Amino acid sequence: MDNKQEYCIEYGYTSLNHVGEELCGDNVACSVNGDYTTLVLADGLGSGVKANILSMLTSKILCTMASNDIDVNECVETVIQTLPVCKERGVAYSTFSLIHISNKGEGYLFEFDNPQAILYHRGKCSNMKRNLLHVYDKKVYKTDLHLEEDDILLVMSDGTIHAGIGQILNFGWDRPQIMQHLDENVKPGMSARAVACLLDAACNDLYLDKPGDDTTVAAVKLRKRIDVNIMVGPPVDKEKDSLYVERFLEGDTKKIVCGGTSSIIVARYLNTEVKTSFDFPDRDVPPIGFIKGIDLATEGVLTLRRLLELSNKYLSITDLTPKVFTKKDGASLLADFLFERATHITFFVGQSVNVAHQGLPIDTTMKLKLVERIAENLRKMGKTVTLFYN
Repeated sequence: MDNKQEYCIEYGYTSLNHVGEELCGDNVACSVNGDYTTLVLADGLGSGVKANILSMLTSKILCTMASNDIDVNECVETVIQTLPVCKERGVAYSTFSLIHISNKGEGYLFEFDNPQAILYHRGKCSNMKRNLLHVYDKKVYKTDLHLEEDDILLVMSDGTIHAGIGQILNFGWDRPQIMQHLDENVKPGMSARAVACLLDAACNDLYLDKPGDDTTVAAVKLRKRIDVNIMVGPPVDKEKDSLYVERFLEGDTKKIVCGGTSSIIVARYLNTEVKTSFDFPDRDVPPIGFIKGIDLATEGVLTLRRLLELSNKYLSITDLTPKVFTKKDGASLLADFLFERATHITFFVGQSVNVAHQGLPIDTTMKLKLVERIAENLRKMGKTVTLFYN
């Protein structure tokens, strides 16, 4: 891949609200500026509206300032001066974990009163060297980061270590137990979001589905760049079919075709044929096809519609469904490629009217809207998405 960075930073998080509260007292802010990704997890004092305001202000301020390379002392001072003071307790208080890291895995972590971050390295959890700093009478810990490929850094609010207190566990879930759980359950290739969800779901189980504290887990992962080209529909000008497919097939990328007509065009160009599967893993999703030289071939609009539903669910920070896709229907296979594996996605969107859709409530506009909404959700997942129209 010429002139492309080999690695990139992937991030994701999930949150549990304190039982009975509509708003979460934790907040996560993320920003990508050039080669650097900044993530801040803040935990506001208490729970509910006040905590939500405190954590939101803290995360947004710190993320904005740190992503612009402003000194941490100034960042912390700004937060202290900005937070509203709680009338009941007389303090303005929000803990935080701040990650600022490059696509090469170099950066730093600052922690203020949150549980100590965990590094998942080469299949095992480990501690990191922390240096104590005094920033305006606050004890802030700094860790220099040097992540290697597939390393995952997890930060969390104290709802994780409080999980199970007075219920399943007498004294909560201590750090060694959390690390052991991750060691036993993280699988190779899991995304940052999948690992964050794994830990948060375990906390929810310990709380017996009634969290006694806001509980948030965020993760960043250094991973290899994986490009995916996805062709959706044939071009308007049939004379340009070959040029369109040639462009789609360029480069060292995974290649996916959505739609029967598109599959036929690609197979013809590759001098092969489309073989359709007779398996129906999901009765609501049409079967997939097979084209030699193509990684995945699916039906078009119906499969994309299900993919959009899956992307909305995947993005929900409160949905604790495992972020892995083991079903073999076209939409689930697409979701695994695009949500869990891909980092850079290029859509080749043909705007030709499909004669097979005549008389059906399906038109080109619907297909374009589906693609655009899916692309928007992929960007929210932190993917780099490009759309080419033809």
